Amino acid sequence: MISHDQYENYIAILREELVPAMGCTEPIAIAYASAKARETLGGEATHLHVSCSGNIIKNVKGVIVPNSGGQKGIEAAAILGAVGGDSSRELEVISGADDDARALTRKLVRENFCDVSLAEDVPNLFIEVTAESQNHKSLVRIENFHTNITLVKLDGKIICEHAPEKVRVDSQSTADKSMMTLRGIVEFADGLNVADVEEILARQVEYNVRISQEGLDNKWGACIGKTMIETWGDDVRTCACARAAAGSDARMSGCPLPVIINSGSGNQGITVTLPIVEYAERWRISRAKMFRALAVSNLVSIYIKHFIGSLSAFCGAVSAASGAGAGITYMAGGDYASIGRTITNTLANVGGIVCDGAKPSCAAKIASSVHAAILAHHMSMNYDEFRGGEGFVEDDVERTIKNMGYIGKIGMKETDREILNVMIDKVDVDSCL
Repeated sequence: MISHDQYENYIAILREELVPAMGCTEPIAIAYASAKARETLGGEATHLHVSCSGNIIKNVKGVIVPNSGGQKGIEAAAILGAVGGDSSRELEVISGADDDARALTRKLVRENFCDVSLAEDVPNLFIEVTAESQNHKSLVRIENFHTNITLVKLDGKIICEHAPEKVRVDSQSTADKSMMTLRGIVEFADGLNVADVEEILARQVEYNVRISQEGLDNKWGACIGKTMIETWGDDVRTCACARAAAGSDARMSGCPLPVIINSGSGNQGITVTLPIVEYAERWRISRAKMFRALAVSNLVSIYIKHFIGSLSAFCGAVSAASGAGAGITYMAGGDYASIGRTITNTLANVGGIVCDGAKPSCAAKIASSVHAAILAHHMSMNYDEFRGGEGFVEDDVERTIKNMGYIGKIGMKETDREILNVMIDKVDVDSCL
């Protein structure tokens, strides 16, 4: 039986993780830091400098900055945040940017108003924006989490400073992910008073269904979701994959609609939501049980990603799809053992998908991962599973999850570095083969 403290901890995790964000979270985090730097400056900037980790560069290079009129890249994100952003809106910082801000951003990009450098020996998620005017200079640093401002300076004087490991610098957080276990997540869902999370999860369904429908109704990105439904039909398995992919189609290609994120990622937020909603509708699952399944889906994704970290060479669609598969199994009446088999079967299948940055092909990786999770669910309900000793799989699902975490966080470090080198043309691939 889950304790009161454990129950409240899971509620706190959901409240802190399931927040709205507009567009891919990495360019938005840059825009957020830039807006804060300009506001700290107290006037218009004459120049911006952005220093960021390789993972940020990787995830901003190929994605359209939302509400930018189709502009891409770190410079566009930083400048739009400075000229049209409102930092009080955090991950919706540039939702109010207008045509004038977009036009000014294009002009300033052409004029090299912003320059960018790679920060070495920093956390995977690291952004530092320096804004200069004629008389002043400000600096804003973000580390580890997309809204985690750890340092603000004006003219060399520290305005505020916080420890990088703090979950949110502006809250009295009680959430502790180290207390999470899969058994605890299942017990939490079983004992959940839905009223405690209904507002959070209802908003997640509303926002993420809306952007998914936008991806199906119109041409966004590579149209993965639309293609799947148009060519594979509309059975529940196809629609669960396609609706999740469609949300990413729109999001990765600059759709300004906000989503509710998971583990700091809009794509992961979409992936944990849409398959659950689709299966709940087809199976005529009650709203209360759907919310319990969404709690499982969200928390399993957060739990797996907790061991890996915010950004790595591990594709977050896999952890999110593992959560979705777990939620589907929960709705089907599966117990802890059944849910564990679903997660193990998913990780053993697609755990090796790599992240080569945020871009339209993320939608295809989501579709593949959700497809694997649905297969894993059906295997689990038939008591079929990949067993301990097969690769990194162990008999205990908790150990399998930690093994995947180690591979993603430690084992894939060099992979992550080489992916970035390829993306920024720092290696001569022909000479290496």
